[in-house]
Amino acid sequence: MFRSLLLAAVAALTVTGIARAEPTQDATIALAALVGQERASFDALSPDRLEQITRLAPKRSLFPRAKPEAPVGPPDEVWLSKQPAATGGDDWRCLTQALYFEARGETHKGLFAVAEVILNRVDSARFPDNVCGVVNQGTGRRHACQFSFTCDGVPEVVNNRAAWERVGKVARVMIDGAPRMLTAGATFYHTTAVNPHWASAFAQTAQIGVHKFYR
Repeated sequence: MFRSLLLAAVAALTVTGIARAEPTQDATIALAALVGQERASFDALSPDRLEQITRLAPKRSLFPRAKPEAPVGPPDEVWLSKQPAATGGDDWRCLTQALYFEARGETHKGLFAVAEVILNRVDSARFPDNVCGVVNQGTGRRHACQFSFTCDGVPEVVNNRAAWERVGKVARVMIDGAPRMLTAGATFYHTTAVNPHWASAFAQTAQIGVHKFYR
């Protein structure tokens, strides 16, 4: 509103010859009058109307925090290294923990692939509908946990901050909707060091690093 009034005033001042390279008293008076009109317009609005305008107006921080952006193609270590440090809520924390304790030694593709499996499970009606629920499913029941780090009896202690920050970036961008382009919708995986009985019942969709993926 104020911007449109200001532009109108500048146009009017230009036509009348008031707007020049140096400010004049007339221009100052005119702009002051416009400010007064703007203030009067807001004073005349009802509280409900003010609330509606405020609610509809986009909220922008003066100091927005950068966050990782989804890769336009297959992610690589160069792209990952350029992303800012990530933070988030419970889902981000649970996904970061899963990536750290299950796959922190993997390549960038291995990390994104494991993240895909967890998020594919969130989307599936066969599994819990949130990241923490998926990661902690079966924890505390013998041979029932879905992710070994949740029931291996080893305390979950983060000793490698660089690795934590690296997997945190992957978790952040995947939760924010990065495309899942590596595992063809896989909802299961295991390391090449084991051969679980269920593997023959599913179709293998990919092998990335030391993990095999199944749907």
